[in-house]
Amino acid sequence: MVAPAQYALGWTASLRKPHPCGGADWEITRLGADIGLKCLTCQRRVLMPRSALDKRIRKIAPPAPAPKAARTPRLSGIDTRRARN
Repeated sequence: MVAPAQYALGWTASLRKPHPCGGADWEITRLGADIGLKCLTCQRRVLMPRSALDKRIRKIAPPAPAPKAARTPRLSGIDTRRARN
């Protein structure tokens, strides 16, 4: 017997047949006996039994890490307080 695939919230799954909107990539939004999926093209949500998803899945990938926010340089040596006259 083949071990069931492990899924996590936020992961992206590519299915074998495209959705009628043309998109084949889905985001996993719910875990349990039924897996909740959201189409990344049209935002439609569906529930699919885990066994059916195991048969239809082509590949699965964890979410890409978010880029780090650029830090703003500190203005050292500059008095930022208002000057008094």
